[in-house]
Amino acid sequence: MTSIWHMLNDDETLFCDLLERIVADKIAPLATQTDETSNFVHAQLKVLADAGMMGANLPEAFGGSDISAPALLRAVEIVAGGCGSTASALTAHFLASDSILIGGTEAQKAHWLPKVATGEALGAFALTEPSAGSDPADMKTRATREGDGWHLRGSKCFISNGGVADVLIVFAVTDPAARHRGISAFILPKHTPGFTAGPAEKTMGLKGGHVFSLTLDCHLPAEALLGEEGSGFRTAMKVLDNGRVEVAAQCIGMAQAALNAAKAYASDRVIGGEALSAKQGIRWMLADMALDLYGARLMALEAARQRDTGARFSEAAAMAKLKASEAADRVADAALQIHGGYGYTRDFPIERLTRDLRIMRIYEGSSEIQRNIIAGHLLAH
Repeated sequence: MTSIWHMLNDDETLFCDLLERIVADKIAPLATQTDETSNFVHAQLKVLADAGMMGANLPEAFGGSDISAPALLRAVEIVAGGCGSTASALTAHFLASDSILIGGTEAQKAHWLPKVATGEALGAFALTEPSAGSDPADMKTRATREGDGWHLRGSKCFISNGGVADVLIVFAVTDPAARHRGISAFILPKHTPGFTAGPAEKTMGLKGGHVFSLTLDCHLPAEALLGEEGSGFRTAMKVLDNGRVEVAAQCIGMAQAALNAAKAYASDRVIGGEALSAKQGIRWMLADMALDLYGARLMALEAARQRDTGARFSEAAAMAKLKASEAADRVADAALQIHGGYGYTRDFPIERLTRDLRIMRIYEGSSEIQRNIIAGHLLAH
């Protein structure tokens, strides 16, 4: 079969091949320890920064790697296959840098993007609130003009990287009467007085990719407004289209790791004098897993192709995220079943992969929200 990544150019193929070796040598071996200790993946992100991965979503003009969207999909998949926590922190960082790239002024881009591209500054994307998850229009955080700038008051929750990031993109209502057209975005450096982050949440999976609750009662200068007032919702939706393809990449990378583990276990495990992989029932399970994974990867590649056109690709992004997150859960569950009782122990990676994957059907838009997006596009034509 022709390589599914045939559209990558030589430089992108080299980048991904090198990244694959780096992840295998320096990141994957830390995945179990990271899960056990729940330590944030600072060291792993430094490895990725040295490899040029922290700016892989950015143009070369701002210090980025300037690779295509399919190459970025492949790169995130590679990282996720080695460590889901690292991939989660990485893609949360991309949400912040994408926000500045898409919605920022030229001055804001020139100041911040080279820092985030090299990993000097870690980013976070602060949209979700206790009462505004799936519907950002219910946002309670307010930004009011005060003196020579803005005052932000409110709270955020489940913000990946929120307590460890150097710069946060914070969304707040500047015109309550305008609903989603009254949402603006702000650039918030971490040492801003009045900004506090709670302790990292104790989560089921992705234990090294921390999420935080944030409290805001702080003054920001006028130049902290990201782009134009009232443009925050539009920026967030464009960023989330990108992010949903990256969630699909995370799912595919971890599902591939689960399939690889299941193949290896089924080949090595001998029952009744023959390998488990010789049994028809197991072979059919492996075939179905491969089918699910291949379909998800193709759908994600199509979304990545559309992303590179510069046009909106919300439907394709929603389809890719939905397909990959639900397929990956099936693959991981089947992989655990093939391992039998051993799969339920922490002696094998399947238990961790299954937990890490569960959030993928929830964050950056739940499966239900993706179905609403897809149906909306379907019924509009």
